[in-house]
Amino acid sequence: MNISHQKIDDINASITVDLAPEDYNPQVDKAIKDQAKKAKLPGFRPGMVPTSHIKRTYGKSILFDEVNRLVGDQINTYITEQKLEVLGQPLPKDEEESTQYNWDFNDAFSFEYEIGLAPAFDVPFSADTEFVAYDIAADTATLEERVKNLRRSYGKMINPEVSEEGDVLYAALKQNKEDGIEKTTSVRTDLVENAAIKKSLIGLKKDDTVKFDIKKAFKVADIARLLGITEDEAKDLEVTEFELTVKNINRLEEAELNEEFFNKLFPAGEVTTEEQFLAKVKEEVENLFKQNSDQRLRNDIYTFGMDKVEASFPEPFLKRWLKATNPEISDEELEGGFEDFLKNLKWTLIENRIVTANNLEVKYDEVVALAKERIYSQIKMYNINEEPTDEQLNQFAMQLLQDREQANRLFEEAKALKVFDYLKGVIKLKSTKIDYDKFEQLDK
Repeated sequence: MNISHQKIDDINASITVDLAPEDYNPQVDKAIKDQAKKAKLPGFRPGMVPTSHIKRTYGKSILFDEVNRLVGDQINTYITEQKLEVLGQPLPKDEEESTQYNWDFNDAFSFEYEIGLAPAFDVPFSADTEFVAYDIAADTATLEERVKNLRRSYGKMINPEVSEEGDVLYAALKQNKEDGIEKTTSVRTDLVENAAIKKSLIGLKKDDTVKFDIKKAFKVADIARLLGITEDEAKDLEVTEFELTVKNINRLEEAELNEEFFNKLFPAGEVTTEEQFLAKVKEEVENLFKQNSDQRLRNDIYTFGMDKVEASFPEPFLKRWLKATNPEISDEELEGGFEDFLKNLKWTLIENRIVTANNLEVKYDEVVALAKERIYSQIKMYNINEEPTDEQLNQFAMQLLQDREQANRLFEEAKALKVFDYLKGVIKLKSTKIDYDKFEQLDK
């Protein structure tokens, strides 16, 4: 057996595998014997089918499979031993070359494969590269908005006699035309965009009527929802004047700041005063801001790395590989998504170089911990007062990681976090205080 590779250029190469009969026949003979032991054929007792019969009937198919398996194993071993950083998987250079052989257990095979090589580049991060780490202030407006949202989440619905701004009017809508649209629905006054129309919906009582231009009042998507029509139909409405007749007024009354409310949000007895509640909200908001700051830093690091690293890729090979591994993809889909594919590939290579050069390792326990963290966040999102046990989180995490796609996604996420944590210890960080509203305007 002989295996070698030849560089075509810096990002393209080929691998040639030469096999003599003595290289593959031992494996083929073993596979035939194994098949004979398992075969259940008419006229033979189970496990007593002669190997000569198996070889005569299925020999070429077994030979084909075993040669391909042997070639694949040898190529993978060779790539590892030669420390070749390949992209994708090796592809047969001549897909019709197998027809050149007799497949009679005496062929001397020679197979040639194309491989794409990762480009050479230097990782651009060092102690001389400076980034801003934003320390985001929890401003009064944001804290007040968070408190309001929490109080509304645990508030109760009441039915006042007179409407106010923010109420939901359960009302009949009738288009001002013969055989026009009629619909009884819930009209959210907070979604009304026109100030004059919004004012006309305040101070209404049951059975009061008011006429308004629905296109001036609402966005197309809201009109479609209100009238039970498609967005295209909403966009094409010619008669836009509607009469609204109030049937009922619904108002969400915010929860009072008392111990009953606090116990719905936090473990019983942990928060008993308004001051403690506001301190908890401030802590929660600042933790969210810390996540926003970290995400901003990750984005800045990503942008810097992508801008600084200049790399060429074996694009024709990669397109051929993508088509081979995704036969259902059309040429249009391939071309449309190829630029994003190259961007993702480039950043993956940068991350992998950092991992390899610094012996970073993503451990299984870290992936499990990340899975538990994501599950915990999801549970709290839908029920803030639910506190799952560590045993429950472990059970959910194990179930999640049984899904290979989810497990791979979490592994990649854990690797990205490890690289990010490592880079924070390498680069120069300049801490800068900033108000939340100004932080939101940074990208704008």
